[in-house]
Amino acid sequence: MKKYISALFILSFLVIGCKKTENQEKKTVATEVQHKEVVYQVFTRLFGNTNTTNKPWGTIEENGVGKFADFNDKALNEIKELGVTHIWYTGVPHHAVINDYTKYGISNDDPDVVKGRAGSPYAVKDYYNVNPDLAIDPANRLEEFKALIERSHNAGLKVLIDIVPNHIARNYEGKTNPEGVTDFGAEDNTSLVYDVNNNFYYNPDEVFEVPIWENNYQPLGGEKHPLSDRKFEEVPTKWTGNGSRLSQPNFHDWYETVKINYGVSPEGKKDFDELPSGFENEDYKSHFAFWKDKTVPSSWIKFRDIALYWTDLGVDGFRFDMAEMVPVEFWSYLNSNIKMKNSDAFLLAEVYNPSMYRDYIKRGKMDYLYDKVQLYDTIKHVMQGHGLTDNIPPIQEDLKDIEKHMLHFLENHDEQRIASPDFAGSAEKGKPAMVVSATISTSPTMIYFGQEFGEPGAENPGFGAATRTSIFDYVGVPSVQRWVNNKQFDGGQSSDNEKTLRDFYKRLLNFTISSTALMGEYQDIHLYNRKNTSNYSHKVLSFVRWSATEKLIVVSNFDSETVSEFELKIPSEIINNWNLENGTHKVLDQLYNQFSTDFNIENGVGIVKVKLNPLESFILKVK
Repeated sequence: MKKYISALFILSFLVIGCKKTENQEKKTVATEVQHKEVVYQVFTRLFGNTNTTNKPWGTIEENGVGKFADFNDKALNEIKELGVTHIWYTGVPHHAVINDYTKYGISNDDPDVVKGRAGSPYAVKDYYNVNPDLAIDPANRLEEFKALIERSHNAGLKVLIDIVPNHIARNYEGKTNPEGVTDFGAEDNTSLVYDVNNNFYYNPDEVFEVPIWENNYQPLGGEKHPLSDRKFEEVPTKWTGNGSRLSQPNFHDWYETVKINYGVSPEGKKDFDELPSGFENEDYKSHFAFWKDKTVPSSWIKFRDIALYWTDLGVDGFRFDMAEMVPVEFWSYLNSNIKMKNSDAFLLAEVYNPSMYRDYIKRGKMDYLYDKVQLYDTIKHVMQGHGLTDNIPPIQEDLKDIEKHMLHFLENHDEQRIASPDFAGSAEKGKPAMVVSATISTSPTMIYFGQEFGEPGAENPGFGAATRTSIFDYVGVPSVQRWVNNKQFDGGQSSDNEKTLRDFYKRLLNFTISSTALMGEYQDIHLYNRKNTSNYSHKVLSFVRWSATEKLIVVSNFDSETVSEFELKIPSEIINNWNLENGTHKVLDQLYNQFSTDFNIENGVGIVKVKLNPLESFILKVK
């Protein structure tokens, strides 16, 4: 879901409970993950769509749609060879769509409570099946997705999908529930605003009303549709997904969804057991044992069963939408259940409140959180020319106890495309940012499909707005289509600039997943050089990474116009850690293997003469 949250650059945090010592943290990193992980987020229905019509509010027949089958062995192997370890198929669970699938036993969805024509992937209609748009044969859609899981695994990719615990579609209808599973709300007492085991919150005796449209908006762009009549039957009305209690939600509310009740009363009282003090230091097995004999709200059980269902089908992990809108105790319950089924499951949460990061990691047992409010927002401002690289090192200092849990990205489905005019206006400006994002910590890196081609997100196909690739409508993604090249997946129609950019991403990502230093130590040298080095500006960033077998110096120039030339200094503390003696050593750039220079150590301080072209980066390995 799209959020608008102000950027916070340098924050202080309260660490909840006892922190692990540095040595314990290092040991955990070494034993849990031996290499960097790279997530490739792909909007499933757009990836294989070769139709270039892109008519505003176009139908599936007019604008086309991609299928599970488009991810064939060639496509998946190419994604793997980009330097990817995990593929996040966005938009897989069956969500509300404006397309007639009644002959497959699926009810039609009402345009008055659907955003776009293809629908939001975060308004899930049936958690036990998949989006019929994505199947060649909708009757066989789940089997087609199972086959995609198998193909992905055969290509060496682990599979992630979304789970959206905070809300579901207003028209939720489980047509393929496993035996014994009832729909959300089927057993609710709708005469009450709240009951601990109700799945929803209600306004008893009130009727849902469609929002008042704003900004000349009309469902389906004003096209006539038998269900588009400003009516949607919901009696009594349920609270809306973003927490609005209005029976007629606002146009800017998540009106297409309803909020799930996790046993928290309207006054904020938690009607479930809370984790004991100190439990943030316990592992998932202890968390599982804690909940095993506890009575938990109905909604907890429903989402546990959903997650375990997909885990049993071979899904390797989940991206949890708007996780901070759900109690952290639920995450302890859910994630410990998932980990008991698959200890290697990859659990990623969309969380934007830095004061709660440690809570969701330590008590909620999340593997990874979005590092948006700090690193992403700060780097974005630097890319746009009005932020300072000086603000980046303090972020890493603030997060050093949890840095391995903070997933880094520059694009995703919620954010503007780098090449869009409202972000950076140029995909080239993403190069130094990507080097920094991918190498500054041990955490996973994520890229969004099309990012590697410089996709600008210029299409405006309906509900979705330009600068972001639409998640609501049927649309083609031009730069991806050129690479897909009529399902040959070889870049046959890509421009030279697109090929060059993809080559950069491929070099960078493959280096990150093979480097031992990037799973080792980090130290900032930027602030040291800002004080001690001539011609070293706030548009340059540098740091070092090292392991027992690899020593790296990373330096990036965010300036799009000016060559940066200076003598980069490596402090004596680092030289001592590296056990390097005075004299001349060599460093070689690992991105293109074309730049090599002397690394001179005098009186215990290292000096590397650096000349960086605009937007250029070096990952220098000490020989």
